[in-house]
Amino acid sequence: MLEAGEVQVNGVVVTGVRTRLEEGDIVRVSIAEAQESHILPQDIPLDVIYEDNDLIVINKLTGMVVHPAPGTPDGTLVNALMHHCGDSLSGVGGVARPGIVHRIDKDTSGLLVVAKTDAAHHGLAAQFEKHTVERHYRAVVYGVPDASDPRLRGVKGVNFEQGGVMKVSTQLARHKHDRQKQAVFFTGGRHAITRAHVVEAFGSPECVSLVDCWLETGRTHQIRVHMAHVGHGLVGDPVYGGRRKLSEKAFGATAVAVVKAFNRQALHAATLGFEHPVSGEMLRFEASLPADMSELLRKLSAKDG
Repeated sequence: MLEAGEVQVNGVVVTGVRTRLEEGDIVRVSIAEAQESHILPQDIPLDVIYEDNDLIVINKLTGMVVHPAPGTPDGTLVNALMHHCGDSLSGVGGVARPGIVHRIDKDTSGLLVVAKTDAAHHGLAAQFEKHTVERHYRAVVYGVPDASDPRLRGVKGVNFEQGGVMKVSTQLARHKHDRQKQAVFFTGGRHAITRAHVVEAFGSPECVSLVDCWLETGRTHQIRVHMAHVGHGLVGDPVYGGRRKLSEKAFGATAVAVVKAFNRQALHAATLGFEHPVSGEMLRFEASLPADMSELLRKLSAKDG
């Protein structure tokens, strides 16, 4: 806005970000009408968990991309929000569009908060940057991450905290040979911390588990990469999980077939908590597991299939 000449101090246009202000100065800011976005509004059903004048919380379905990109120009969450919110978008960055402050993968389901105003966008982004947002995911993984497992004790970047909570602390960056993937490093990249705790184990002997994962940081594919790094890749993950042969004795033929056929990473953003960026109210939301993950767990629990 400074660069565009939209700021005046005592009636004089100023363009320098280092302009000093004195007590009694009068600052006038001209806020232009938000420009129309090039993103096409599309009437796509949304599962709205919460909405007010500043933000909206969505329970995203699997298969939906969050933001338009060269490979997915439309049919995204942003296209759906453009239609749903209509004139209530007051402008983010000078454009009438939803403010995306975090994303979840196309085939990950669950909770996502989106800003409807510039003020909300900045306030939410600051909380994500400071890692104060509460984010818990439910994941179905191969194996059972356990503090008593001597193998895990030897994995670099892994330690266990009170209550058997597994903490994974590494650097993450693009894979050296596959630019579509992320990989674990211990120098360079971006710092990433994931904590995980087993909710329920399945099989006899136990060889699949439902895990509660929560993020201290929020990097691309973070949970998927970290769980694969510790040898407990997500069921159904086509990139990091790896297909594993499960024992029909442990589960029954039907359950093994369901696991084998599960065609997305079994990951759901279940809990989202943050401070409302305008009112200051603490908000916390929960979303139940989607039908496919619920059915997966039901089959795993029923050994007879």
